[in-house]
Amino acid sequence: MKKILFLTFFFIGAVVFAQEKKTNYVSENYTKKEVRIKMRDGAELFTSIYSPKDTSKKYPIIMQRTPYNCAPYGENQFKKSIGPSETMMKEGYIVVYQDVRGRYMSDGLYDNMRAFIPNKKSKKEVDEASDTYDTIDWLVKNVANTNGNVGTWGISYPGFYASYSLLSNHPALKAVSPQACISDFFFDDFHHNGAYLLSYWKVTPLFGPQKSKPTTEPWFQFPNIGTNDDYQFFLDAGPLVNLDKYYDKSNEFWQQLKDHSSYDEFWQNRGILQYMKNIKPAVMFVGGWFDAEDLYGPLNTYAAIEKSSKNYNTIVMGPWSHGDWARNSEKQVIGNINFGDSISNFFQKNIEANFFRHFLKENGKGENKLPEAYVFDTGNKEWKTYDSWPPKNVESQVFYLQGNENLSKNKIDSGFEEFISDPKKPVPYSEDIKQQGLTPRKYMTDDQRFAARRPDVLVFETEVLNDNVTLAGEIMAKLQVSTTGTDADWIVKVVDVFPNDEPETKEVQPYLKMSNYHMMVRSEVMRGRFRNSFSKPEPFIPNEKTAVNIKLQDVFHTFKKGHKIQIQIQSTWFPLIDLNPQTFVDNIFYAKPEDFKKQTHHVYNDSEIEFTVLK
Repeated sequence: MKKILFLTFFFIGAVVFAQEKKTNYVSENYTKKEVRIKMRDGAELFTSIYSPKDTSKKYPIIMQRTPYNCAPYGENQFKKSIGPSETMMKEGYIVVYQDVRGRYMSDGLYDNMRAFIPNKKSKKEVDEASDTYDTIDWLVKNVANTNGNVGTWGISYPGFYASYSLLSNHPALKAVSPQACISDFFFDDFHHNGAYLLSYWKVTPLFGPQKSKPTTEPWFQFPNIGTNDDYQFFLDAGPLVNLDKYYDKSNEFWQQLKDHSSYDEFWQNRGILQYMKNIKPAVMFVGGWFDAEDLYGPLNTYAAIEKSSKNYNTIVMGPWSHGDWARNSEKQVIGNINFGDSISNFFQKNIEANFFRHFLKENGKGENKLPEAYVFDTGNKEWKTYDSWPPKNVESQVFYLQGNENLSKNKIDSGFEEFISDPKKPVPYSEDIKQQGLTPRKYMTDDQRFAARRPDVLVFETEVLNDNVTLAGEIMAKLQVSTTGTDADWIVKVVDVFPNDEPETKEVQPYLKMSNYHMMVRSEVMRGRFRNSFSKPEPFIPNEKTAVNIKLQDVFHTFKKGHKIQIQIQSTWFPLIDLNPQTFVDNIFYAKPEDFKKQTHHVYNDSEIEFTVLK
């Protein structure tokens, strides 16, 4: 009898659970309407509008414009979740998604990172700012039960469109949150300081071909390279020009990448930072300290607005990789490092929802409890708040790359360290071989011992620290180098070396130990040809001592007592970035096999690493 009762209760429980699983909060609490909103030039942009069924009160509008799609399509088809978070979805907003011009169900031609037109536009001149203005204008005039306030948000490419909305100047736009926002494709995503991120090559079709008609399905295909070993695939492929066979001329973006290998007018016009002036809406930038795709965007767009505008402008930087803050993971783990519990949930409930509620529902009145900067210390693993970023109580400290692998505040040695860089045996960016598409995430905290033990990687480190050292802001590497060749890449990595007695964790990969773990904290590449100008590349003079400055993006990391600060320097980082032939050619995308040559590089002991240190 007990067994029958148990099975009965189990069956009833399973049915209830299954019913709960099938329940869609969105369809139960929102109505959906699909419209085509006409822009000033006549093009119509497909837009999905989710409105709360409770019509007893008015709601603000929160909108995301996207190049990816606003699926599912059909007024009886509902997303499983809408808005930036579950918290905001349940608080009640009118949530709007729109396919941007030229994508999926919207009219027009797609223009990757469409250039902003700063002057007054004619009716036929359009950009993402005018499309945003026209969309907002239609929404506030035609959607029922709105309180007249509009906010925008987006992550990654939609984050770029959120930034772009700031340039629309529509009076109803009150709050904007660009998150992991692209700001300039020569420094974000597809390039870092002019070096091409080969890790993005396989997703080039996502932005390349134009569609021929409105569609709810992808019209592009990703290449099948037939292996999960990306390192070997790209090494065997050789020069970038050999990858042409995977993309025909319909892939416009691949051709644009090849034809504009320096920071020419094509890229300059698509950058958005130079236009971030006199911004009026409240802004909250969000980014991850370990975002391998879009770390440059939120930090630099925030800084640009901070310099030239008097609006409410804040920044949130957490221990996240790309977009982690929008997920509901109980633990925040990147690679081998666990940063804590419920970090993303904390952000969604206490920071993001607070921001939009204050400016869209409360009209900016009353007390706003958010600080200027909400930042996570990735060494101490705790949130901190400041009234500016970087904090005011910081100082610059200079360390020198000295002989015998020393990183020292004292400049004693006057010689150089050397290594041989061989394009046939490039330094991997990680011990893992699988990449599978977009830029990998875990390498941003990966153990760097494998690299430190290679002869083509220079290592400099401090003595064991007697006190905590907190880096809070920008890092500048001021290298003095020479090469036997006429071109070279220079990669600088900042590494936290853990002590031998570091406790083991369950997150660490089976082949690793946390004892003496070399955690990468920050890294960056400079394509040497751009050391003086990103628009006018120039060769190195062989064997001539030359200055190469590399700005590493901000960090907020405490190197604890008992740890060591380490700097690694190398010239290949494969296949994260493409191979530099180390022979100067006009355009690396068209380099020939014979251009790739082994060279000897020198890094002189008067090279400096300038840290921003919390007092």
